Amino acid sequence: VQLQASGGGLVQTGGSLRLSCAASGRTFTSVNMGWFRQAPGKEREFVAAITWSKLTLYYADSVKGRFTISRDNAKNTVTLQMNSLKPEDTAVYYCAAALDMSRLRIGTGDYWGQGTLVTVSS
Repeated sequence: VQLQASGGGLVQTGGSLRLSCAASGRTFTSVNMGWFRQAPGKEREFVAAITWSKLTLYYADSVKGRFTISRDNAKNTVTLQMNSLKPEDTAVYYCAAALDMSRLRIGTGDYWGQGTLVTVSS
């Protein structure tokens, strides 16, 4: 699976951004998808994940109620709608795919996109 993330940018505190991840290659509907982020000087952290069936969603506590992950299996895309953004959300955001959801939950993946930068100004 090849992944291409997009949608990052500069936004003010309280604003919104929508990240997209386009997948190609292996059948998209068979893989679980997730978003991770890495802030400057910090380790990469889990943000959100969605099963291939779309039946189960997972979120980091820090983004619950503000971020929403979704996927369109017909278009081979997964999106991350980010609302009420805070300066601490500033990071490079990566999309990832894994056959086993448990791998995404622990911060690993089988396939990774190149990352898109989100900057939230105070």
